[in-house]
Amino acid sequence: MASAPASERIREEATCSICLNLMAEPLSISCGHSYCQLCIEDFLDKHGHQQQPLGTYLCPQCRAPFRRTSLRPNKQLGNLIEAMKELNLEITCKKHGEQLHLFCEDEGWLICWRCERSPEHKGHVTVLVEDACLGYKKDLQEAVTNLRELEKECMHRKAFVTEQITEWNRKVELQRQKIQADFKDLHSFLQEEEKSYLWRLEQEKEQTLNVLRDNEASLVHKTCELESHIQDLEDRCQGSAQKLLQDVRGALKRSRAMTLDKPEAPSLEIQTVCDVSELYFDVTQMLRDHQVNVTLDPDTAHRGLTLSVDQRQVTMGTPQHDVGKSCGRFTAYPCILGREGFTSGRHYFEVYVGEGIQWEIGVCREDVKRDIRIRLNSQSGFWGIRLCRKEGYEALTSPPTSLPLRERPLLVGVFLDYEAGAVSFYNMTMTSHIFTFPRTSFSGKLRPYFHVHPCSPLFLPPPDE
Repeated sequence: MASAPASERIREEATCSICLNLMAEPLSISCGHSYCQLCIEDFLDKHGHQQQPLGTYLCPQCRAPFRRTSLRPNKQLGNLIEAMKELNLEITCKKHGEQLHLFCEDEGWLICWRCERSPEHKGHVTVLVEDACLGYKKDLQEAVTNLRELEKECMHRKAFVTEQITEWNRKVELQRQKIQADFKDLHSFLQEEEKSYLWRLEQEKEQTLNVLRDNEASLVHKTCELESHIQDLEDRCQGSAQKLLQDVRGALKRSRAMTLDKPEAPSLEIQTVCDVSELYFDVTQMLRDHQVNVTLDPDTAHRGLTLSVDQRQVTMGTPQHDVGKSCGRFTAYPCILGREGFTSGRHYFEVYVGEGIQWEIGVCREDVKRDIRIRLNSQSGFWGIRLCRKEGYEALTSPPTSLPLRERPLLVGVFLDYEAGAVSFYNMTMTSHIFTFPRTSFSGKLRPYFHVHPCSPLFLPPPDE
């Protein structure tokens, strides 16, 4: 008979780790472990939804990946198991060499009949191995089921965490892009403000220098005049008595009439000052410090436009035939101007475009052509931006400049710096810069203008909103 340790090892190797019985029709997988044919196939069916990448499964013992196609019958192991059954090869007691047919419930060990009669197990509850096996087999199978459920929950949690990692990386990337875009907009805004302030400083410099240079030229002229009189008087004093007395009273009168006019004294305190930190931290407030109350001028409205009672909203609809005659009315395009005109200074107003699908807003010269169809752009006196169905957002340069906006503007701000020759547009929904036209030299009056399209009403919010 085989020794107890050897027989234990043989039985362990021949035991299926899934059902914990001697293997029936054993199948081997690529890692070398073997299982009952029914056990491994049932395992594959139950874990089909947990397949690893490339259609692989994990070995129940070593977790090594394997494919269903790697299953192979293990005939040698099958023959060995059959031989074990024929020889009734069992584990024997290490102390007595007897077969372990009993199970001690108190100790939880396999024992032989001699162990049962020994003092060590006196009074203990013992049962036949076959009887104990049925109960514990059920317990072990329940434990396996519980562990499988725990493993399943673990896999679900792992998948959830993986999704969280992906989602978190996506959110971080979107936030990174937003931060970069916001700072790009801020840089653009600050650059435009820098140009404006530098231009105004240069204008202030030239104005003051012109006054100072005029004063300087006047003083040079007065100096020459004084030197001429001084020289004349000195020549009289050094000459003969006749020369000194000749028209002496006239010379004295002319000398006494000489005065020094006080030149214009311009202030040498620089008026063009800029608080960069204020611009940086509150762009919106800076713009709204120059906000003006703009309303619509019905005398310029195309007859296809309808105005609200407060003259702040305009829509395009059925043409009206009872509108009064006006030489300033638009007839070529469905446009309308604001009542207010600007000939100097800095001015800002806002237009609510909402979910409109097509619109055009900005400022224009008051003398633009209104009765013929022309290209509305900066060359023809229109400085604006628009939303087109096909082209998207554009600035009315020549040719048009495409504006790839990240966020849809619902409220658009229009900023005019007349002296600096600048017209800028802002997405006030996100407080970001949209576009600034190249610097130009304005002349004459500029007025807000609005090109209205069907299903896209425009609204002018009051400044306090």
